[in-house]
Amino acid sequence: MLPKENRLTKIRDFNLLFKYGVYISGRLLDLKLLKLAKISDYFPKKEDPQYFKNQLLVGISVGIKISKKAVVRNKIKRQIREILRLSLQKNEIMPGYYLLFIAKKEAVGKENLELEKEVKSLLGKIR
Repeated sequence: MLPKENRLTKIRDFNLLFKYGVYISGRLLDLKLLKLAKISDYFPKKEDPQYFKNQLLVGISVGIKISKKAVVRNKIKRQIREILRLSLQKNEIMPGYYLLFIAKKEAVGKENLELEKEVKSLLGKIR
């Protein structure tokens, strides 16, 4: 489970991500990413701008088109969540971003190692 302070949950944050974010495409996953330093005009007025700019929020999306079975969708989410949790512990992900990982149909039935390589390659493309 991702730490609560690193979860992308608010509608406001999703709206910012979809309006100003960019896509990075991979073989098994897509990554929608928003660098917070670029959108300082849209920071919430009630929050500290320095804190807001240095946060890292992550979301995972596995749509029903991937599989109609919730068991399969939830397994993909659990695998990606664990990979991201370990990456956060090792400080492999830089703060200052909103990240949304979107699974593709090819991710169904893949091992953790394959998904880990995909996540690491997408995170490497950020830099």
